[in-house]
Amino acid sequence: MNNLKDLNIEKELLPLFDHSLNKFAKKEILKILETPLQSTNEIINRQNILKGFAANNKILKDYSYTVLYLNEVYSFLDEEKIEDLSQKKLKYKLFASKQEKTRYISRFNQLVLFFHRLQSKYFLRLDLEQFPKEYSFNIKRILQFLSKFELHKYEHIIREDRLKDKHVIKLTEKINDLKEKELIQPFWESLFLFEAYLSINKVLIKKNFTFPIFVENHIKLVDFYHPLIKEPVKNDFETTSNVIVLNGPNMSGKSTFLKSVGLCLYFGHLGIGIPAASGDIPFCNHFSIEINRRDDILNGYSHFMTEIMNLKNVVENAVSGQQCFAIFDELFSGTNVEDSFEICSTTINGLSKYKNSFFFISTHIQELKNVSNDQISNYYIDCELIEDKPTFTYKLKKGWSNIKVGRILFDKEGLNKLLN
Repeated sequence: MNNLKDLNIEKELLPLFDHSLNKFAKKEILKILETPLQSTNEIINRQNILKGFAANNKILKDYSYTVLYLNEVYSFLDEEKIEDLSQKKLKYKLFASKQEKTRYISRFNQLVLFFHRLQSKYFLRLDLEQFPKEYSFNIKRILQFLSKFELHKYEHIIREDRLKDKHVIKLTEKINDLKEKELIQPFWESLFLFEAYLSINKVLIKKNFTFPIFVENHIKLVDFYHPLIKEPVKNDFETTSNVIVLNGPNMSGKSTFLKSVGLCLYFGHLGIGIPAASGDIPFCNHFSIEINRRDDILNGYSHFMTEIMNLKNVVENAVSGQQCFAIFDELFSGTNVEDSFEICSTTINGLSKYKNSFFFISTHIQELKNVSNDQISNYYIDCELIEDKPTFTYKLKKGWSNIKVGRILFDKEGLNKLLN
C-alpha cells in the first residue's frame, strides 16, 4: 500500500487542480490525484487525453454554465420520479393540476437550456481526432445522450414560445426510455470525468507543466519546482544512483526540494504532467513519501517507531520486486546520534542494492558523507555566508555541505558570551 499522507492530497493538491464547477467533478479530480496509474501505457494514454484537451483549449477555455441548472437537472433526472406521460396523455392534458404542469415545464426548461448549452457551445465543436480513440468514444457517448433530447428543436420552442403539454409528454417519454436503458448515470459519470480533465488541463496550461518521458534507472528533471510556492527557485537534477543522500543546514530548503522531486515523480505517475521544463523519470509502482514526520497516536508509535515501520514497508516491497520511490526526511533523527548514524549507514547501504528503485534520504549526520558506493550520491542545498550571516540560495549542488549554521546563529545572538 502506498504511503502518501505527507503529500496532503486533499488539503494541498486538490485546491491546486480544482477549477471545477461542481462537487461531482471535484470528486473525480480527487480520485485521479489519489490513484497512481499501474503501467506506462495507462500513463501515456492519460497524457494523450490531456493533450486532446489542450488542443481544444480555444473552445473549452470559457467552459461554463449556471451551476444551479446543473444541480436542478441532476436532481430531476436522478432523484425525482418522472412518469411516462405518453401512457396517459389525455389524463395529463385534462386533469393534471396547474402546479404539476408548471413544475414540469420549469424542470424541462432548465434541462433543455442546460443540455443545449453543453451540446451546441462545447461538445459539438470539439475536434475528437485530437483525443485517443478510446476516450473520443467517451465524448461520443455524451453527444449521443444529448442528441436524444432533440435540443435544437426544444430550445427554439422555449425561446420563441413555451413548452406545451405535447412537448412535456414527449420529453417524459424520452427520459423514461433513457432510464430503462440505464444510460443516465453513465452520462453523468462521463460528463464529470470530462470536467475533471478540463480542470486539470487548465492548471497544466497556466503553470506550463510538461509530460515526462519514462526511462529506466534514471532521473533527469530540468527547471523543476514546487508548484505551491509563489516564487519558487527552480533546480536541475540528474542521477543514475538509486540512493540520494541530501544534506545541508536547517532552513536551507531540503524538505521543499524533497517534496518538489516527490511531486514530479508522483504527478508523472498520475499522467497529469509535472512542474518542470522537462523530465525523464523511471516507472515505479510503490510510493512512500515521508516528509512531515508525525507520531501515530492511534497505534501508539513514536516518531522513531513510525519511521521503522515505514522503512520496513518500503524494504519489503523492494524485496518483493516492486519498483519503489521513497523519501525519508531526516531519517532516524528521533534517536541518539550514535544509534542514528549506525542504522542510517545500514539503511543507505542496504537500499542501494535495489537498483530498480529510488530512495531519497535527508540527514544532518555529517559522518554519513563517508558512506558511499556506486549507487549512492550526495547532494546539498547551498547556503552562503555573507558577513557571517547565512544566506540561503535554495540551489541544489552535488557533494556535502560543511557550513554549521547552528553555531553561527548561536554566536550571532550572543549566546556564547552570555553562557561563558
